[in-house]
Amino acid sequence: MSASDAEAELGEDEYAGLELVRETGGIHQSDFWKELDVSSRKGSRIAEKLEDLGLIERDDTVYNGHNTYFLAPTAKDLDFALLMAGDMLSPFIGEEEIDPNSDAFTQWLMNLAYEEY
Repeated sequence: MSASDAEAELGEDEYAGLELVRETGGIHQSDFWKELDVSSRKGSRIAEKLEDLGLIERDDTVYNGHNTYFLAPTAKDLDFALLMAGDMLSPFIGEEEIDPNSDAFTQWLMNLAYEEY
């Protein structure tokens, strides 16, 4: 089942939950249900359904001294297009020190400037 097919099966609260996870880039489940203004039980069910449909990842974690889950968008939901210029990935990915005068950055910017939309 594709992500768009899975999204079509979502109810209003589930879709709101998915959008919350995507907008935040990840949220602890203990905050998730509060943000959605639903009970912790309903928040847990929403998170489980989103995970079962492959729309989010749900990992055990400790937050504020309590066991909870961290809900994150799946990698397929992330848009890496903003890091690309043509077929070149931004030279700053993985670099600790950024040199805006580097040849790699200049080439990346030139590719970005001449990229056709």
